[in-house]
Amino acid sequence: MSTAFDYLRRTWWAGASLGLALSLAGCTEEPAKPKPTPAPTTPAPNAAARPFADYTRPVAANSDDFGGGALDQQKWSFEVRDSWFNDEKQATTNSPNNLFLDDGKLHIVARREAYNGKPFTSARIVTKNKMNYGFGRLDVRAKLPKGQGIWPAIWMLGVDDATAGWPACGEIDIMELRGSQPDVNVTSVHYGPSATAHLVKTANWRLPTGDFSQDFHTFSLIRSENQIRWFVDGTEIYSVNSSQLAPYPFNNPFYAILNVAVGGDFGGDPSATEPFPKEMVVDYVHFFQYPE
Repeated sequence: MSTAFDYLRRTWWAGASLGLALSLAGCTEEPAKPKPTPAPTTPAPNAAARPFADYTRPVAANSDDFGGGALDQQKWSFEVRDSWFNDEKQATTNSPNNLFLDDGKLHIVARREAYNGKPFTSARIVTKNKMNYGFGRLDVRAKLPKGQGIWPAIWMLGVDDATAGWPACGEIDIMELRGSQPDVNVTSVHYGPSATAHLVKTANWRLPTGDFSQDFHTFSLIRSENQIRWFVDGTEIYSVNSSQLAPYPFNNPFYAILNVAVGGDFGGDPSATEPFPKEMVVDYVHFFQYPE
């Protein structure tokens, strides 16, 4: 037999049960929403590796035939310093005594002359933030100097060198020559997290006849995604890829450097009787990509 109290208790319990059910229903997770499909990524131009001959599209904005009366400073900058790395003995200038154009060719001239505390002068020019290079083929046709302590170079650094530091930015040596071994082209990559953890891979390639001071030769670099290949006169002489190098900064934009150093750790110093001047003559710098 129910009493008024039983009725009130049943009514309260029914309301409490309904509230609990609604509360539990409110805690139920919503169905997971489908994740948006990521937008397809577009490969960087010329990311795939192709044969040397496939790179047929000239990129004029990243090339120079040195046809004017003076260095094109829309494409190049002088690096003027009295002291360089590697115990090099030259100061670099922007003087026409050390760099000039003549008959469609660039001349970089090292001289034995005292200047700002250094016994030699020379020149060094770079394309940084003027002609930055992505994937493609870079050709530099040049005739090189020789002699003890002479160090001509055609090379590249990552454009983030000021922030990442060396060698984290990456260095690619397309051509380095010890003047005492004028028939040997040295190719290298420098990389690693810091100067104290510097890593390098390098290879030497000997010219079959004569030496690099006797005639012009074309030094080429093809950079593809995760791969670098070096060529002399169209013949492949060396290659590396990302499976061989870690970290691998070589997919980033790079800039080019042309210079003639004197003395230092790479090939030693010139003797007192080594004749000067010494010059590297550059016919052109051409950049090609294959048609996409």
